[in-house]
Amino acid sequence: MNRFTRTAWAAVGLTVFVILWGAVVRATGSGAGCGNDWPTCNGGALPLTGSSDTIIELVHRLTSAALGLVIVYLLILAVRSFPSRHRVRLAAWATLGLVVVESLIGAGLVLFEQTGDFEGVSRAYWQAGHFTNTMLLLAAVTLTAWWASASYSTEARSTTRREKWMIVGVGAAMLAVGVSGAIAALGDTLFPVDSFLEGLERELSAAGHLFERLRVWHPVIAVGAGFSALWVSNRLAENRGERISRMARTVTVIVFGQLALGVVNVLLAAPVWMQLVHLLVADVLWMSLVVLAADVFTVARDKVSA
Repeated sequence: MNRFTRTAWAAVGLTVFVILWGAVVRATGSGAGCGNDWPTCNGGALPLTGSSDTIIELVHRLTSAALGLVIVYLLILAVRSFPSRHRVRLAAWATLGLVVVESLIGAGLVLFEQTGDFEGVSRAYWQAGHFTNTMLLLAAVTLTAWWASASYSTEARSTTRREKWMIVGVGAAMLAVGVSGAIAALGDTLFPVDSFLEGLERELSAAGHLFERLRVWHPVIAVGAGFSALWVSNRLAENRGERISRMARTVTVIVFGQLALGVVNVLLAAPVWMQLVHLLVADVLWMSLVVLAADVFTVARDKVSA
């Protein structure tokens, strides 16, 4: 494994960590730990003292900044290692662009006070945009590492228009699941419950907050999108060799595992540790679908040196 590939996979790992720590920030209500200051924290560049909320938020900012530096370095390596318009180079550029957007959204959340205990409906829109960009970022950095790791160059594989729409459709469905999950998790944070029955009662109550009433839709969307992912991945794997068939089987296992984790999460009234496990598996499922789609669109050829 060469330097570029190692750096790319390190960027993938760091991206996942930043995503999970961002969930810790949200779940612990620490988003306002640095006040409404950005990029400073409570008026200082690096506060030496502060509450646990401040420490949690500061760690998120520092790791996000570290990710940005790693992505810049990754792009420099990509420009030096791959020719213009090579897939790896384009994916690296996309990753940098999405990191920039991610930082701007993060700044907006803080500066417009869409964090902490704020219960306004506008927070759902910010959360939806934040999650969508995060998943696109994870897809871009995963493609950068995956294409760089392959011991072959990639060229276009023949695909039908229907197959392309199937991939776009399942991608949109998984993003819808993620957005609904992000809003459901926000409801869990702002309106915690002690049991499944208490949560269900609030979700079905007309007097409940919008974030509470929206929680009931996440499992419904998740089941529908999950089985759509199963159907699409197995259809795409037909007559395309063992490599893609193996990835489709992997997607199948992860989907069923994620649905089971979702049930456990609901029954346990969404403890923070379970939310993190659920999110981690969601990230792995998304990455698996991205890799599956990449392999459907591309075909192995000669080795390259990079």
